[in-house]
Amino acid sequence: MYKVVIIDDEPIIVEGLTRLIPWEKYHCTVTACAHNGKEGLQIIRREKPDILFSDIAMPGLDGLQMIAALKVEFPDMQISILTGYRDFDYCQQAIRLGVSRFLLKPSNMGELEEAVAAMAETLHKKYPQGPETEREPQEDNIAGSFIVKNALQYMEDHYREKISLSLVAEKTYVSQWHLSKLLNKQEGRNFSEILSQIRISHARELLKEPEYRIADIAEMVGFTDVAHFSRVFKKIQGISANEYRNTKI
Repeated sequence: MYKVVIIDDEPIIVEGLTRLIPWEKYHCTVTACAHNGKEGLQIIRREKPDILFSDIAMPGLDGLQMIAALKVEFPDMQISILTGYRDFDYCQQAIRLGVSRFLLKPSNMGELEEAVAAMAETLHKKYPQGPETEREPQEDNIAGSFIVKNALQYMEDHYREKISLSLVAEKTYVSQWHLSKLLNKQEGRNFSEILSQIRISHARELLKEPEYRIADIAEMVGFTDVAHFSRVFKKIQGISANEYRNTKI
């Protein structure tokens, strides 16, 4: 039996999907439900379902980032999106990330059953040969690139703050291990190296302004210790922050 998880912030939809779809007909069973994205992610990681029905327009949830994260962590999971969000570009992005079906609310029973049948059929074709050998690398790469792009953007937007690998992983809906692996694979650098380079890049611009002291600049770009800033700056630039400033002013 294929395990199914349903996530929607409207309880009537969760109950309807659970009760009305003849799951057994498609060798499926609903093992868990959730009513918000955060709870849903916890349940997915606990249950490791084969099939997911989920809304992606729930409060506090970036649906596309969640989809990308799930396709990286669970590449064989079949995902159908059920939403009232009528945006063609959004739909296209969701499908590129590996969504099996994008169903607009309200969906009729025929559409829902067709989605279940298609996902079950895909799983049936995959599992006899083993899920590890049947991954779709293009889907995985697209999802991984999407996560890395969003992680880098978050780091760029928040480099002044105290941010960590665990925080950025949380914001992109993946585990620290997965984010670290993706950054190393796609950027060739680890989290600390990327964050340091972002901070030093902004520090270089600030060093062109003589009114700022080096200690002020260190703090402005997210360093709590000017000595640490000086060490990182020299490691990346090859010269000290003061020497760099003298070449630019």
